[in-house]
Amino acid sequence: MMRSTGLAKLAKTRLGLAADCAAWCRISKIPEPPAKVREAAGGAPLRPALMRPLGMLGVALVGVLWPFGALLALLASLEDLAEWLLSSKERARARARALDKKGQKEAIKAHALDQLFDGDWTAAAGQFLLRWYGHSSHPKRLLVLTPDHVVLAAPPKRVSVRQTERMVVVAEIPVQEARVEDPLLRIHPSDRLRVLFSDGSWLTVITDEEPSEIHKYLMRLPRLGSTDAQRSPVLPRD
Repeated sequence: MMRSTGLAKLAKTRLGLAADCAAWCRISKIPEPPAKVREAAGGAPLRPALMRPLGMLGVALVGVLWPFGALLALLASLEDLAEWLLSSKERARARARALDKKGQKEAIKAHALDQLFDGDWTAAAGQFLLRWYGHSSHPKRLLVLTPDHVVLAAPPKRVSVRQTERMVVVAEIPVQEARVEDPLLRIHPSDRLRVLFSDGSWLTVITDEEPSEIHKYLMRLPRLGSTDAQRSPVLPRD
């Protein structure tokens, strides 16, 4: 059995889940679906809730303090730049990092990981997205993999602080109906994961960390996607 670390332990202690791994993630902007499709799905919001006043105050304070921090960072950067200009090794590393970043962007695009979902609103992934913010208006989800389910947890409503303390399970998908995969596994590190549903539809999530605990977990598995999934639509838990 693989040892649980970090967010997996959090999912176990706070949510009571037999978590193998976990990662905070988000999705990109949901495009506007056809009106009839959205209405049939219950007309749930397609965007996270607006930030509450406390959160807006925090953003305002950051805006006030940011110029001072930026000035200090600039001075430090100038010092680093002077040292960097004198180091051919640093220039070589910078070129390598730039090429690596370019390769990552190309790999993400080549595997359609720059797209939110496959585009079919009537399939399981599309239907899942239509209810994404209906079960939680918070912009982020804790994605948890257990032996039996793909689980999403979040605070029921958008919060600015203590998202961990307030999170609850908002969706559970049996592994027979969906699985999480890393299409760039052993190709290129990234912050993207794909939730692949049993009907062939899929959606992309973007993790806070690169690589996340889930990326590392999938890397350790002998072979990804060995479980055959049955064809059936999946919806978030009521």
